[in-house]
Amino acid sequence: MVKIRLRRMGAKKAPFYRIVVADSRYPRDGRFIEEIGTYNPLKEPAEITVNAESAQKWIKDGAQPTDTVRILLKKAGVL
Repeated sequence: MVKIRLRRMGAKKAPFYRIVVADSRYPRDGRFIEEIGTYNPLKEPAEITVNAESAQKWIKDGAQPTDTVRILLKKAGVL
């Protein structure tokens, strides 16, 4: 199953996330199919950038966003 999920980047105690499309069998920070955005929770307010076209295309093709990514996509106005 293809999922849209967060991939953790950044240093210890300074997380930065990439929103990626990946097969659910791959590890969290492992192989992925496409990067469709970023999420930086340390900025005030949190900074979310998403390629809306890619996100909608993947969701239309059957990719399932995780709960956290679904909330972020709603905040970004994609869903």
